[in-house]
Amino acid sequence: MKFIQFIGITFFILMGTALTSAQKPILGIPNVINYNKSEYRSGTQNWDIDQDKKGNIYFANQNGLLQFDGLSWVVYKIPNSSDVRAVKVDDISGRIYVAGYREFGYFESAGNGNLVYTSLSDLIVDPNFAVSDFIWKIHIYKDEIIFQSFLGAYIYKNKEIKILKAPNRFQFSFKVADALFFQDIKDGILVYENGFLNPLTGTTILNNSEVWGMFPMPNQKFLISTLEKGLFIYDGEKTTAWDTEANSFIKQNGSLGGVPLNNNTYVINSVLNGIIICDVDGKIIQHLDNKKGLQNNTVLKSFIDDKNNLWLGLDNGISFVNENSPFSFLDSSYNLSTVYASVMYEGVLYTATNQGVFYHDLSSSFVDSNFTLLKGIKAQSWNIQVVGNELVCSNNNGAFIIKGRRVVRKIDDQGYIAFKAIPSNPNFVIGACYSGFNLFEITKNGLVLKGPIEGHSNTTIFFEIDDSFLWLLRDQHLYKMKLDKNFKNFTSVETIVQLHPTKHNINSLQKINGKVYFESNNQFYTYDKEKDQFHEELGLSNLFNNTPQIDYVKEDAYGNLWYKWGESLGAHLKDDYGNYENAQTIFSNLTGNLVNNYLSVNAYDPNNFLIGTTNGLAHFNSKFHNNIETKPRVYFRNFTYANDTIILGNPSEKKRDYTMPYAHNNVKFTFSSPEFENLQNLTFSYKLESFDSEWSHWSNTSVKEYTNLREGKYIMRVKARNSYGIESDVSSLNFTINAPWYRHYIAYISYFLLCVFAIYIVSVLVKTRYRRREYFKTIEQRKIYLEKESRIKGEQYKLEKQIEKLNRDKLQSKLLAKDKELVNNSLQVVKKNKILNNIIQKLKNIEMESVNNSTKAQFNALKRIIVKEIKADNSWKDLEKHIKNVHFEFLKRLKERHPTITPRELDLATYLLINMSTKEIAEVMNISNKGVELARYRLRKKLDLKRRENLTGYLMNI
Repeated sequence: MKFIQFIGITFFILMGTALTSAQKPILGIPNVINYNKSEYRSGTQNWDIDQDKKGNIYFANQNGLLQFDGLSWVVYKIPNSSDVRAVKVDDISGRIYVAGYREFGYFESAGNGNLVYTSLSDLIVDPNFAVSDFIWKIHIYKDEIIFQSFLGAYIYKNKEIKILKAPNRFQFSFKVADALFFQDIKDGILVYENGFLNPLTGTTILNNSEVWGMFPMPNQKFLISTLEKGLFIYDGEKTTAWDTEANSFIKQNGSLGGVPLNNNTYVINSVLNGIIICDVDGKIIQHLDNKKGLQNNTVLKSFIDDKNNLWLGLDNGISFVNENSPFSFLDSSYNLSTVYASVMYEGVLYTATNQGVFYHDLSSSFVDSNFTLLKGIKAQSWNIQVVGNELVCSNNNGAFIIKGRRVVRKIDDQGYIAFKAIPSNPNFVIGACYSGFNLFEITKNGLVLKGPIEGHSNTTIFFEIDDSFLWLLRDQHLYKMKLDKNFKNFTSVETIVQLHPTKHNINSLQKINGKVYFESNNQFYTYDKEKDQFHEELGLSNLFNNTPQIDYVKEDAYGNLWYKWGESLGAHLKDDYGNYENAQTIFSNLTGNLVNNYLSVNAYDPNNFLIGTTNGLAHFNSKFHNNIETKPRVYFRNFTYANDTIILGNPSEKKRDYTMPYAHNNVKFTFSSPEFENLQNLTFSYKLESFDSEWSHWSNTSVKEYTNLREGKYIMRVKARNSYGIESDVSSLNFTINAPWYRHYIAYISYFLLCVFAIYIVSVLVKTRYRRREYFKTIEQRKIYLEKESRIKGEQYKLEKQIEKLNRDKLQSKLLAKDKELVNNSLQVVKKNKILNNIIQKLKNIEMESVNNSTKAQFNALKRIIVKEIKADNSWKDLEKHIKNVHFEFLKRLKERHPTITPRELDLATYLLINMSTKEIAEVMNISNKGVELARYRLRKKLDLKRRENLTGYLMNI
């Protein structure tokens, strides 16, 4: 009964794990992208991996749940336990179940899209079964969520927790398709059904080992990997050791589980030495370790994502292995450097590199064996090719013959670039060397140097030979060189600068299907010797119509046309019917890694090719059917406005429209695309409808910000393009910016009402204004009349003022005349007094002794009368008083303008004002004429007058 049960389980397992992708022949290692803790900013160990339906990858990291969307990393913590050991995504509910030390629960999107944790540990009712250790595994089995620890399993269903107690002690559990298995330390492997555990017969042999992985095998068998005892096969009855190459490797390095890569190959994790990929027979196809791309040799978890690519959770870091690719690489980890050419000869793969010639036996495995440097050739090797039946190396130090993995002879000491046979006489070969061209002959003793070909000393790698000429392309100049019949001289050398009057450059020279072609701007020409003309080959030109400007074309042994453009590669691959299919975007991963001016493509069968790069060989399988033709996905990751950030792109996030006030009209969008292969070649294009008229140019930028948007409804659209040039569907986000209060519809109603009110007010104002205008018109007329009347009165007033001024001037003139007259009278009095003083003096001088007393009395009486007259004369004082009274205003203004002026100087100024002469002033002031001049000088100084300024004029202007 148990065996029948096992057969049924195995049938469903095999049906569930059948993968549609075909197995590719693996040569070399795939492209590996490593992420260290400094990049994802979390702990070193990554115990479990899962993926949601949107493509986001989740890691059970020792510091929390780690999420990666292809562009950004986010760490989510769980309470009471920083160390997360298991993660499982439920695509139906969108929940992300996690478990760690004594804690388990789930994350789901909150209102703002952020992942919020809900604990389920609190639902355990029985305290005897409280979580006391790590939860190691999470399984979604039918309608149950099962969290497995060593002591038992916690089954979450209908918001309740049920306990599945371990019979003894669990190790680990495994869900394979629709079956769930547990390992018990005493009862072996148990299958879980309907809430019960049933042992599988013949599995107790595993009791003393830790089982870390179970995988379906053909013929209803299981592959079981253990930590220390290797790999086992379970056939439904017994468990036996898997005696294979893979088992030997695991016994040496230990196993931490693995994952089926497809229905024919398996990824097995190791403790000490990375991973191996083996087939159903246990043969190791591929081995990746820290020497072959991984950053750490301890692999805790392996996971196949929805694009059939491999993720590895390491003891220190994370690695992405691009298994779902037509490319694998034989790079520096195989001892290769820059490869200029490769060839297969007598079961050995030879490569010409910048360090010499390296070889590898095709019969031996490429898993762990490296290329070996050929002894005797260590310098720059430009080419390696089969000439006749011999293998010839064109080296910086000469031309060498190689046989049996060693140099057998050196045929010339000059540096060589390449060798090509003469079609009209294939026993003769021309070798391009540093000094020109040399002639060789294929003899029974091998290739023999015949001597130089005279007539031209320049050479390059770009030369071809047809039946008539040797063609050489150098610096976009084409040289047509004719050989003599003995091939020892160029009888003519013609330089050609254009193939057609409208074509001004020659880009490439190549031989296709035995015919020499010349290319200019993707148009191909052949040479007609009879007409001495170049003719376009339309068939070939049309083949390259839709390709970029090419630099060179090379035909391989199967008729495929490989072309190089810039730093990129493309190919027209020939199908079984002879038709060409252009493959260009698929080679974008090699862009920038091709060797400059060299195109090395070596076909070792119709579907597998070796391409020379700056870091070894790239292996390309043209028939590998993978998911590269599927559309990439693109999501909005963040939507930010004001201080709010909405996190989008999480599994349970629900799409909705967003409305924001006008004050928050600055928005920012962050895009993501979970296309993990060649993220550096992932580009985005976006368009904000109602704002952008066209889609933006493709760019690596995953952030776009808009500022000062007007109110309205907007739709932000974004699309992604992967490294193969395939565009995603458009993802959109709707949002609305409300109008500001002054542009709200209520505001517009208010504006309308205000307009009506304004019209009414205007009409009232117009009427009022008309009335006021009529009123003011009357007032204006009255004003004009009053102004005329006022003007007449003003003129009359001016006339009166003029009359008054004339009278005042007349009076002033009279006063001046009176002043003058008074001064003259005063001067006369002064003269009189002076004469009287002289008389008195004369009387004093008369001898009074000789005069009798009577006479003496008369003299004395006369003298007293004269003195009394002089003293009684007040004319001078009256003059001063009069002058001060008449010129009081003048003296006041002069004193205000010059406060330091003295009274004596005021008198002088007054005398000068009334135009008294110096002599008169001297007599009035009782000083000499020179004293008057000195006083005038001091007065000028006091008044601060310049030399040319008139003193009297200045005083009259005060």
